[in-house]
Amino acid sequence: MYLDKEKKQELFGQYGKSNTDTGSPESQIALFSFRINHLTEHLKLNKKDNATNYALKKLIGKRRRLLDYLKDRDINRYRDIVSKLGLRK
Repeated sequence: MYLDKEKKQELFGQYGKSNTDTGSPESQIALFSFRINHLTEHLKLNKKDNATNYALKKLIGKRRRLLDYLKDRDINRYRDIVSKLGLRK
């Protein structure tokens, strides 16, 4: 498995409030970004994997909605997570 329990806790600890903080938008966005990067690498090798392509598009939409939510609620937290993850050029 590409994402084990320790890696999840590391992501939550780095971007969330604690290692067990699984519900904050920052931790969810970080988790989605990790999965998106993994699926993107998979699709570079397997161009015709349509199921993965569909799942990737759904994940990107989920992350976009969470980012929009965070942007509406607290612009400083939004800017912080975008800069930490390097989502904008």
